[in-house]
Amino acid sequence: MSELIDLRSDTVTRPTPQMRQAMFEAEVGDDVYHEDPSINLLERRAAEIVGKEAAVFVPTGTMGNQCAIRAHTQRGEEIILHERSHIVLYEMGGVAQLAGCVTRTLPSPDGILSWDQIEPLVRPASDHFCGTSLIAVENSHNILGGHVYPQQVLNGICDEAHERGLKVHMDGARVFNAATYLGTPVHEVTARVDSVMFCLSKGLGAPVGSMLAGSADFIERARLTRKVLGGSMRQAGVLAAAGLVALEQSPTGLARDHENARFIAESLAEMPGISVNPADIQTNIVILDVRGTGMSGKELSAKLRERGVLSNAIAPYRMRMLTHFDVSREQCESAMRTVSEVLQQVGVAVGD
Repeated sequence: MSELIDLRSDTVTRPTPQMRQAMFEAEVGDDVYHEDPSINLLERRAAEIVGKEAAVFVPTGTMGNQCAIRAHTQRGEEIILHERSHIVLYEMGGVAQLAGCVTRTLPSPDGILSWDQIEPLVRPASDHFCGTSLIAVENSHNILGGHVYPQQVLNGICDEAHERGLKVHMDGARVFNAATYLGTPVHEVTARVDSVMFCLSKGLGAPVGSMLAGSADFIERARLTRKVLGGSMRQAGVLAAAGLVALEQSPTGLARDHENARFIAESLAEMPGISVNPADIQTNIVILDVRGTGMSGKELSAKLRERGVLSNAIAPYRMRMLTHFDVSREQCESAMRTVSEVLQQVGVAVGD
């Protein structure tokens, strides 16, 4: 088999030569004592880029989100967020297990919420319930296709929440993709949220790590939860060094990833049995419905894997393909030829 074309996620990227060299040369110290110069530099730089007072390095985005939730809330309080957000679907019930909070969820077809949707769920503390304390938004939204919050909508949520004494946390795992789509600096996207988590290890391509940023007091509280979860590390500067390269060099390549995702969507839209709207593609995530092929998502994924193309089923008849800097346009073209060949082999034809 020739080299695999991996469209499962942007988490599969390998560190660049520049990252590997930076890791080799990294200055290190004990981060638990705040003595790792590379970690300290990464945290300062990350806070600066997203426009916050302080930041903390965490091993994963899930840990970053859970540290944020614990730092913002008290046990029993309510959090409002999208019903198909990463925090709800893919973080092992951490809101309940770790923070002891209740999730109140809302639907929308594209993962984007508005204040008009949120407001009816907001309720103050009383002798019946602890009340709402936090709103969490996901930008861009993963499982519903990489959609980005219009800045006016996000700002409106933050302004209305703050008037009511509520905090807003952004799961910004791919916030650099969101900023690229909007054509604005990241600090403008995150300006009004109280905290933001973003991943170094997705579109930015670092091997490990995420950042959580917010006020200095908030970050000190988050560090305590990081410790509880085992996320305080020692000579972690070797990881921070790659993260610094990712922060400074990788954002310029995200537009190419978005172009490749649109190419994939346009190619798939022309294939019989596959449903995808290229106009919906904003960032690097393509969600496709394969019901018309007569195969489930797992079945089609397995047939593609046999031919060297990796992608994931996310529902019985839905699949997800992500572009990233380890996948070239030529590889995207090859992957689409493979999809077409599989459909032809199983007899999918126009009108089926």
